[in-house]
Amino acid sequence: MSSSPRTNSAPVFAIAGVVAIVVALIVALSVAGGTDPFTALRRAWDAMFPPVAATEQGRDIRNLYDVVFIFATVIFILVEGLIVWTVIRYRRKPGDDELPPQVHGNNIAETLWTVVPTLIVAFLFFISWQTLNRVDAVSATPDLHMKALAGQFQWQFVYYAEDGQTELFTQLVPAGPDGGLAVPVGRTVQLQLESHDVIHAFYVPHFLFKRDVVPGQVNRFDFKVDESQAGQTFGGQCAELCGTGHRVMVFEVHAMTQADYDAWIQEQVEKAQQSPPPSPSGGAPPPSATLELTAQNVAFTETSLEAPADQPFAIHFVNADNGIPHDVAIKDSSGAIVFNGEDVTGPGEATDNVPPLPAGSYPYVCTFHANMTGTLTVK
Repeated sequence: MSSSPRTNSAPVFAIAGVVAIVVALIVALSVAGGTDPFTALRRAWDAMFPPVAATEQGRDIRNLYDVVFIFATVIFILVEGLIVWTVIRYRRKPGDDELPPQVHGNNIAETLWTVVPTLIVAFLFFISWQTLNRVDAVSATPDLHMKALAGQFQWQFVYYAEDGQTELFTQLVPAGPDGGLAVPVGRTVQLQLESHDVIHAFYVPHFLFKRDVVPGQVNRFDFKVDESQAGQTFGGQCAELCGTGHRVMVFEVHAMTQADYDAWIQEQVEKAQQSPPPSPSGGAPPPSATLELTAQNVAFTETSLEAPADQPFAIHFVNADNGIPHDVAIKDSSGAIVFNGEDVTGPGEATDNVPPLPAGSYPYVCTFHANMTGTLTVK
């Protein structure tokens, strides 16, 4: 008896299996995220691309990414398509018992797969070089000068006057409505990066840009936030593993209109110019009490202290973190610093004499690390 040859349907089943797996993954993602499959698919697609660029320089980087992505996608589809076509077209069928004719060498094919990749790499090199030159360009006359000071494990931001030399004030709180880096939209900001301990990195995802902050070296870069981003807040972080407290080294960038920025900067300058109460000196009375406060593992071990009202007192401050600087700063209800103690690099200790304070509740912080906070009750 003879039977008709059966068609090998394995490739068809393989393709159908891949499609089924992809559909199942999309459905699973949508169920897990509480969204419909189309939304889940759109989010998965968006995750393949960088965030929307918020700066002029970021747009240049995004445009470069898009060009590279297009080339990579075309090459991927072409190569994978040829592989799938070859597998299906030249698969072994029933009755194929002999090796098909073999081809050894093809001058046209070898020339194409040598010349075409070389041209593609040369083109990508050229546009990458152009983009990096534009992004790394530093203006000799930027609209604003600012400085970001990185330290384990805290960001501080210094604002300068129009001359780029005179310091207006230093922002000690790296995040929150009254903290972080505030910038006006549509103006070129030159940011100076400095570190006094280890290597850090300034990274804002929506800037599509990362720059290392290296001890003993000053790095600068320019950026201009798009005017359409006014009112937006962008998260930033240290992108270089810098120690045990690396995870808390985050900050925010607040994009403001020029009018809002001018009002905000004026308010901050006025706060900074307020004179704190004078420290005890000479024949000042001795402290009425000495409070014990310890810093360990980048945190205050005591998160609440009590002191007598209208009397000088002392804080015996112990820093148990080896090689990490800490201090104790006391703020009033408006957030202005009314007392800032001695900087202590661990292991070490100091006794800070605090002038009399009226009754009330005062937050105390480490100006090096925004996560280190506590409450001083004066009564």
